[in-house]
Amino acid sequence: MNNHIVIMAGGVGSRFWPLSTPEYPKQFIDILGCGRTLIQLTVDRFKGIAPMSNFWVVTNAAYVDIVKQQIPDMPASHILAEPAARNTAPCIAWACWSIKKEDPNANVVVTPADAVVMNPEEFRRVIKNALAFTEKNNAIVTIGIKPSRPETGYGYVEIVESGECKVESGEIRKVREFKEKPDLATAEKYVKAGNYLWNAGIFVWNIDTITESIKTYKPVLASQMDEIVGSQLSNSTLTTDSKLSTLNSKLKEIFPTCEKISIDFAVMEPAAADGKVYTHPADFGWSDLGNWASLHDKLNKDAAGNGAVGNIKLFECSNCVVHAEDAKKVVLQGLDGYIVSEKNGQILVCKRSEEQRIREFSAE
Repeated sequence: MNNHIVIMAGGVGSRFWPLSTPEYPKQFIDILGCGRTLIQLTVDRFKGIAPMSNFWVVTNAAYVDIVKQQIPDMPASHILAEPAARNTAPCIAWACWSIKKEDPNANVVVTPADAVVMNPEEFRRVIKNALAFTEKNNAIVTIGIKPSRPETGYGYVEIVESGECKVESGEIRKVREFKEKPDLATAEKYVKAGNYLWNAGIFVWNIDTITESIKTYKPVLASQMDEIVGSQLSNSTLTTDSKLSTLNSKLKEIFPTCEKISIDFAVMEPAAADGKVYTHPADFGWSDLGNWASLHDKLNKDAAGNGAVGNIKLFECSNCVVHAEDAKKVVLQGLDGYIVSEKNGQILVCKRSEEQRIREFSAE
């Protein structure tokens, strides 16, 4: 099977402090209280789409051992350890150049490690549709989520009206343009218009399409990847005895100098302008789980709107989100609209309305 899965797992998840820390960020935590971490859930939902031998993870060098522990069946040589954070374009480029070296006929899905999908069966159906399309077409497909509300925290994908552009591929539609995160009034217009989708940051392409696209739109990055991957005597980035990855000198020298840019700006937006980008509209209970509000949305809630993970006892509380899985017992009384979290002896009690200040609080 030529399907490959690339999982981006380098973020630090600072908005979920104290649950998520730079030493052990949210993608490696059982944040939903279901017995599986976010990166493990990501692997689970791709089962049957690609063999474990075709899974790849791009992460910070500090997290390599965590990835090995949580995904033990994945080849250690497929854990690509970034010596510096350079945003998603260099991350994806490095993974795709490495895949092409191993499988020149690869068909690839790129996904973040920290999204949540409530309907994995529908997710797999959509991904298989997209892979079938990219296998036969020189096209980039992004997964577009049908919006359930005028959300200002997500970017949007504008679909070309079907009458203007017929795509012989069932549900897949052509993309006119990517839109940045809107204000509320603009988001309301997008939802009302009906041809705008949330950009889930999940991309599907064949290996020739993406490498040629990067060469076209970011030739300097492409030449840097040629030098990095061409200099690797093997794909293995790991030493023995559970030590952190030892990166060859070319990677250490070149990767930190790559332009710090997202794949959206680097490739998706110019490729869409050139008519090369498509989207698969989807509805499978997706959330990027970027903050406590999105976690509250996904947790099972009691009659008073409280969502909790751990041995939590609530009295006269409402609209709270509580995560204290490691605590023996947490008892709360009389709180309305609060975030309460405990991890490794650090405790956060914060109004949900003040969530945007958590980075400020944790830095004190």
